[in-house]
Amino acid sequence: MLSNRSLKTTKAVLTSAMALGGAAITANDAFAVSLSVQLACATDYYAHCSAYSPDSPQVRSCMRSVGNGLSKRCVNALVAAGEVSAAEVARRHGAAKTASR
Repeated sequence: MLSNRSLKTTKAVLTSAMALGGAAITANDAFAVSLSVQLACATDYYAHCSAYSPDSPQVRSCMRSVGNGLSKRCVNALVAAGEVSAAEVARRHGAAKTASR
């Protein structure tokens, strides 16, 4: 059985995912993303880019600027959906390692 706190967190994540899903359905095709990306990236969206409407071009720009700060789950979903290439992820990851030395 979930604790009250866990239940609230679960409800918040599901509500966020549903909000993102609803926004993508109403967004034009240029900005719509798959449900799997929406679910995988909901936490990242709220942590980094919630100042922007989920169906806006600014969200894509914001998520790109976060780059290596995105969760592995989100990055994997973005690659699987063709939103970003595996080569781009590897390039950014390599650049981040070099910059941290």
